Amino acid sequence: MKIAFVGKGGSGKTTLSSLFVRHLAATGAPVVAIDADINQHLGAALGLDEADAATLPAMGERLPLIKEYLRGTNPRLPSADTMIKTTPPGEGSRLLRVREDNPVYDACARPVELDGGAVRLMVTGPFTDADLGVACYHSKTGAVELCLNHLVDGRDEYVVVDMTAGSDSFASGMFTRFDITFLVAEPTRKGVSVYRQYKEYARDFGVTLKVVGNKVQGKDDLDFLRDEVGEDLLVTVGHSDWVRAMEKGRPPRFELLEEANGRALRALHTAVDATYERRDWARYTEQMVHFHLRNARSWGNERTGEDLAAQVDPGFVLGEEVTAPA
Repeated sequence: MKIAFVGKGGSGKTTLSSLFVRHLAATGAPVVAIDADINQHLGAALGLDEADAATLPAMGERLPLIKEYLRGTNPRLPSADTMIKTTPPGEGSRLLRVREDNPVYDACARPVELDGGAVRLMVTGPFTDADLGVACYHSKTGAVELCLNHLVDGRDEYVVVDMTAGSDSFASGMFTRFDITFLVAEPTRKGVSVYRQYKEYARDFGVTLKVVGNKVQGKDDLDFLRDEVGEDLLVTVGHSDWVRAMEKGRPPRFELLEEANGRALRALHTAVDATYERRDWARYTEQMVHFHLRNARSWGNERTGEDLAAQVDPGFVLGEEVTAPA
């Protein structure tokens, strides 16, 4: 199951995504956690110190390796050089699965121990001095989008992505790559403004969107969120001494998280699992192709010197039953 956490900067989306990753790990579920925000904070939220977080391998810097592996024997991709962030899989492409070992995970993922369990952590990588003034952050997050396009995940397998702040993810098709999107919103006008943008943009793409109210301190805050987002409000989270200790680098055992916040995480888990029966791999593949063709016309054809529409395999539908070359 693929889960996105979004929200305005400072809303607490990284904190909530890290808590959900910890919750899933505590159940024994296999988890891949991805920090797709250029402001890289998920590693620290999962307990890494600054030095260890700084050494995490950047997916954006390993894009040639990712492309070459995923290309496989796909005859529509004679060269990895023409692959772009939206290139869809086809017959012969290699796919990624949550539980397997593969060269992409070897190069880009690192295990993070969480209360006896472990998750795979992957990061886009931060902007470097060489990027400033000349590169767009989508050049980094494109590696995440390409991997999600080639990911086949099943029931009780989880990929949790901490997305870029605000509505920036709509600059690509990545917002359609998830079974469910949790929008973390504070009980303020600014806090719900990103929700309105997401709701409007996602309406035509069947995106399942639920709001997690954060920093909710009383009935007035709860009533405000209910008035603003209605039935999309799934749960609320209040003050947490556990989170405060975690932010100081001294988290207690996860089982000591406040019961109310534990219930909220269990509600998120239930909502995620409920989306499994509603999966539509055909629509998912169609949306992938839709955004690939848009990117091809907008900039991809000119940049590569190729007609990237030829990369689309019209008979291919991604799904759990699809097999790929070794």
